[in-house]
Amino acid sequence: MLHVRSIWNGAISFGLVSIPIKLVNATESHSISFRQIHLDDGGRIRYRKFCELEDREVTTGEIGKAYEDGDGSLIPVTDEDLASLPIPTARTIEIVAFVPADRIDPLQMDTAYYLSANGVPAAKPYILLREALKRSRKVAIAKFALRGRERLGMLRVVDDVIAMHGLLWPDEIRGTDEVAPDANVTVRDQELDLADALMDTLGEVDLTDLHDDYRDAVEELIAAKASGEQAPAAPAGEKAGGKVLDLMAALERSVRAAKESRGEETDGATGAKTGERTGGKAEETGGTAEVTPLPARGSARTAPKSVGGKKSTSTAKKTAAKKTATKKTTAKASSGTTARTATKSTAQGTTKGAAKKTAAKKNTATAKKTTPRKRASA
Repeated sequence: MLHVRSIWNGAISFGLVSIPIKLVNATESHSISFRQIHLDDGGRIRYRKFCELEDREVTTGEIGKAYEDGDGSLIPVTDEDLASLPIPTARTIEIVAFVPADRIDPLQMDTAYYLSANGVPAAKPYILLREALKRSRKVAIAKFALRGRERLGMLRVVDDVIAMHGLLWPDEIRGTDEVAPDANVTVRDQELDLADALMDTLGEVDLTDLHDDYRDAVEELIAAKASGEQAPAAPAGEKAGGKVLDLMAALERSVRAAKESRGEETDGATGAKTGERTGGKAEETGGTAEVTPLPARGSARTAPKSVGGKKSTSTAKKTAAKKTATKKTTAKASSGTTARTATKSTAQGTTKGAAKKTAAKKNTATAKKTTPRKRASA
């Protein structure tokens, strides 16, 4: 903590208790920054600060701040002017209330800071406030001034340090009226059940395990280009985006994919049948999503088409054979005997058909009657 440069020095006002502190940034950016260059020759593009009146470049020490009035005139404002403002938050983080943490809307949270005790005398009141926050399980709401304006803050304990989150003022948060989707859309219980199953399957995650893969890829790209090697190609994958035509199907596939990635079984885990949906449609039955496969195209044909303009007679002969066998079976069964009939047809190519019928057996004698095969027209 000591080697980190403080960005603000002041005190925490806790009633009549004053705690000298240093304000330190709690976060840091690891994103890769780029410079602008001239595409023709790779020359560096720089922005220079010029004074409009003198038409010359000025240094940082010559630059101050000013407020532009409505008529375009500039009113200079110095850091000393801001530091001498008659408000208690000019150099003080003034605690105004203690509230439960869930009272703070995450939308209000802004930059995070660590508050470090400034000097040995500040240690005891600092620890007093820290332990009071821990025991109360509340956060402190405070007002402070930083970088030319007064801000709202929330103090809470992180490990053994008091952290402060800058908060946006309530009037700085936009309403949601123009962003919310159409309220007339209805979500079915089956869809909610599958969404719950997907949430349970994905489970929880340790945030420390998450990593910036994009930054790693950019670093590999830069290293490859610096060494003159071929830049790594993007992995082939499914095309993202597009319309979701079947929400139930998308949820089912998401649950299956999540379970497969974890090495878990997928059968019966979602409370819905998750068979292949090729050519099928989803139906709601008894609160679950089922898949009803449709017949494949062309599978409904029962007889081959004729060739050369002549109709095949095999289908008609098969039907007549079935009727004859059925009548004989009924007659034999009435006299106390057991009969069995069977019909079998095999389509060979698009022009051949066959029909066979088997007569009944009576007592120990067997009689068979077979219809001869007749070749269909070629």
